[in-house]
Amino acid sequence: MRFYLTTHKRHWVKLTDVPLFLKSEHFAVARTLPVAIGRYAVDSGGFSELQKHGRWTRTPRQYVDDLRRIWEHVGPYDWAAGQDWMCEDLIIHGGKAGPNTFAGTGLSVVEHQRRTVANFLELRSMAPDLRIIPTLQGSTVQEYEHCRELYERAGVDLRREPTVGLGSVCRLQSTAKGAAIVTAMAAHGLKLHGFGFKTLGLARVGHLLTSADSLAWSTHARHRPPLPGHTTHKNCANCLPYALQWRTRVLNALPPWQQPELAA
Repeated sequence: MRFYLTTHKRHWVKLTDVPLFLKSEHFAVARTLPVAIGRYAVDSGGFSELQKHGRWTRTPRQYVDDLRRIWEHVGPYDWAAGQDWMCEDLIIHGGKAGPNTFAGTGLSVVEHQRRTVANFLELRSMAPDLRIIPTLQGSTVQEYEHCRELYERAGVDLRREPTVGLGSVCRLQSTAKGAAIVTAMAAHGLKLHGFGFKTLGLARVGHLLTSADSLAWSTHARHRPPLPGHTTHKNCANCLPYALQWRTRVLNALPPWQQPELAA
């Protein structure tokens, strides 16, 4: 399994060959783009879009144009997420979680799944060369199975896809419910990417994933003093050395039989 560090610091792609996961919007706003020296993947920023607006404000054409610019200037990426629709309760119904306010889409899980599949089909038809991946959405095993069947009925053989995103599992990834979802989808022979997987989730089901990403290092750093010698900032929440050290600790803490696959 490949483990991506999630970051909003786009210039990190020219500083490390450790796999990185970055939102397309962080590249889209830049006049000049850094050239990547290692692997990276691109997030569509769907969670932020739906949290703030309750809908997508970027059209599929705008997103494809952004992805093509990234591909041409930063370098070929491993894959890019589609403009999918997450199925967490807060995304659908709205509300507050800590300091964050969620607009709410007011739609059903089934409608989110339908839009997720329709968007993938549209993006794939517009830009089949840009490695845009399908993503499964839901909140229960049965709902993920329904989403998988929607792809199959649309003619998408998920077993032949090099990567299939597993969305809406960030808050479930360390739970028995999350493990059941990953196990059920992996049983179909899908090469899964787990969005937002942390240490406990990786330890439980990391062997069933092809790849995963995490921003947990930044939250971890925000509540600790900076590294020795890092006197220019009050914490290391935006610090590459801290992120790299955190990643090493996470990999070393996993069961020994998982570590060889996770080292890439």
